[in-house]
Amino acid sequence: MLKEKKFMANNWNIPAWLEQEVRGRDKKCVYCGIEFTPAKVSKKTAASWEHIINDAKIITRENIALCCCGCNASKGQKQLSFWLQSKYCQEKNINPNTVAPIIIQAIKSGL
Repeated sequence: MLKEKKFMANNWNIPAWLEQEVRGRDKKCVYCGIEFTPAKVSKKTAASWEHIINDAKIITRENIALCCCGCNASKGQKQLSFWLQSKYCQEKNINPNTVAPIIIQAIKSGL
């Protein structure tokens, strides 16, 4: 049964192997860098799944990341390049120089 679970997807259709890889990579918000907290402590700083390109069908290590619920709510369906220019990002000092490597890679790819 354990082997079967390894290949099962979660509620967001992210395969278990990819979820494990992303959780190992993204230990803090890929945008603002805040340390994740349990949702009981603060929903705003809890980890949430992020599709860098806003297409739930693109489930790759390059498109799936973990960010805080605050950043995820702010970004919503906005394109990454537009969101990075938002008032939210300006106030939190989120820019192409402060984000995690996975986001820098997405920026370099033209997202």
